[in-house]
Amino acid sequence: MNLELLESEIEANVPGCRLEIIPNPSPSAQHSLLINPEHALTIAEFLRDAAHLRFDYCSNVTGIDWPAPESSGKIKLKEMGDGMEQDVEEEIKIQDAGYLEVVYHLYSMEKKHGPVTLRMRTEDRAERVHLPSLTPVWRSADFQEREIFDLYGVVFDGHPDLRRILMWDEFEDHPMRKDYREPDDYEYEPTAHDEVLRKAKQHHSTIV
Repeated sequence: MNLELLESEIEANVPGCRLEIIPNPSPSAQHSLLINPEHALTIAEFLRDAAHLRFDYCSNVTGIDWPAPESSGKIKLKEMGDGMEQDVEEEIKIQDAGYLEVVYHLYSMEKKHGPVTLRMRTEDRAERVHLPSLTPVWRSADFQEREIFDLYGVVFDGHPDLRRILMWDEFEDHPMRKDYREPDDYEYEPTAHDEVLRKAKQHHSTIV
């Protein structure tokens, strides 16, 4: 499907939406459409309900963690030297917020076309991690959005039953985040061995 034409159609039918085509340089050339969260539900309903589109099936939903790469910069400071104030430059590390991304793959079972790939991004990876759930439009997104909530930490507003699906309720982290660090006590491992056993012993040896 021609994404440029689809982008124009969505913009004409969903006033105020913001779209961007994200190119895929791989041989598959399966480009995707980044949509703004504020209009995501309306866009999804248009894609599902438009008579010539009828994207009635969401086959897959996945999450991606995009930590911002650390960069460096320089700032000017005033310092005293030889009784005089001097300008000096100091190098500092700059770390942006990064973001989490959710990707939906859509097909039309009725019209026999697709896929169309939609993307949504959170504002950052820490506090502003809310996105609208598309489960009300495509029921097949239900468990997959729960998995992304569990493993990446995206909070899907409007999801009918948003709770962990793989990790236990008391678990506090998100194992698919790129900066995730696994615990070293391994209390949940009944038969710890090899590297796991070594880490567990080291952990308990430091407990006073």
